[in-house]
Amino acid sequence: MNKDTQTLSKGQVFATYSAYLEDRAFDFLRSLLVELDFHLDRRLVENFFGLVMVIITHRHRNHGLVLSELGGYLLPAEHAPAGTKRLSNLLRSVKWGIEIIVAFFWQQADRRVKELHQAGETVLAIWDESVLEKPESLQLEDLCAVRSTKAVRLKRIKPGFYNPPGGRPIFVPGYNWLQVLVCGMQGHPSLAHLRFWTTRGERKCEKRAVEGGILEEVARRWGSQVIHVWDRGFAGSPWLTLAYVHAVRFVLRWPKHYRLLDEQGRLRKAWEITRGKRSIDHRLIWDARRRCWRKTGLIFVPVFDPTFEQPLTLVVARPGHGREPWYLLTNEPVLTPRMAGASCSPMPAVGWSKCPSAWISPNSPSKARAYAAGSVSSSSCGSSCSLMLSCSPCYSSTPWISPIGYSDIGAIEPVSGAKMS
Repeated sequence: MNKDTQTLSKGQVFATYSAYLEDRAFDFLRSLLVELDFHLDRRLVENFFGLVMVIITHRHRNHGLVLSELGGYLLPAEHAPAGTKRLSNLLRSVKWGIEIIVAFFWQQADRRVKELHQAGETVLAIWDESVLEKPESLQLEDLCAVRSTKAVRLKRIKPGFYNPPGGRPIFVPGYNWLQVLVCGMQGHPSLAHLRFWTTRGERKCEKRAVEGGILEEVARRWGSQVIHVWDRGFAGSPWLTLAYVHAVRFVLRWPKHYRLLDEQGRLRKAWEITRGKRSIDHRLIWDARRRCWRKTGLIFVPVFDPTFEQPLTLVVARPGHGREPWYLLTNEPVLTPRMAGASCSPMPAVGWSKCPSAWISPNSPSKARAYAAGSVSSSSCGSSCSLMLSCSPCYSSTPWISPIGYSDIGAIEPVSGAKMS
């Protein structure tokens, strides 16, 4: 008897969490659902909200976005084919497109930038890019060759195992993606834009053309209100030229072998410019990836862009203990060690901030494995993009709607029916 009472109490707690989660998700997606209601039948709008709730509650690494699996969660198991049909009708409808979801994220980001700016906080625009690997797929539309990050992880030396396979990088079928996140120095980020693109097929496009178009849109919306945070994939003269053209503020992680002009006008590699110079300050910086504080030495020197000779500052963070220094290039004024430390702080995209690193990238374990973007198997590129963009409100809203730990969401029972009152 006591055992049954405990089970009932646990079920009641899950039901309470489910109702709360549904209410919070509905509040977060209200404006998007209103916009969809202008284009779609009400039943399809209900199916869209139900799809978002199902993706949040049904998290499976290999089958998280398989329509037949989602249909079984949208409706009871005995009506799973009907649930799958509902989702298929939603994704294949010609009355709406992914531009509605894209506009929704821009509106959310505009609101977040305004709130942070009014609060006097530093606003960061974090750029994150990676690939969506489909190594077993050949029939999907517009698949292109992407460099496999999973293969890189598998080739690392493991303790007690020897002779890992070497050779050139491994490329597999897949898609490229790029996202822009908006956040302050603390708190969770908000998704501003997510773009999937390919280098083959009818929709092929160039990497710098995609990135340049997004930079132009971000600069038009926010101007100098935000500091752009870019990793080493953006380093180089072409991207610096775009940054000058749009007059944006930035902190760029610079490869140590890329050349810059020093104060004497000599063209030297980044590591050579600060070689032999002692750190002028030390401070503790939180390493979010390894969850520990690191005593980091800081040094900054004025440098110039080799192409246009624009004045920049090279800030070097030295974590010590045999770890590679970080070379950060910025156009922000750096005159004191405190300002140099502030230049190192806006690096959550690469794991140096107090911002929860779990919310940074959809390819992190808590996102790709949870929402299983790699399990999309629709042969239509339009349907695949719609499904992947429908997944994006899930990981964008999860830190906003969930009052409990992320790991506890899997214990929440899905709520039957969408709340569309």
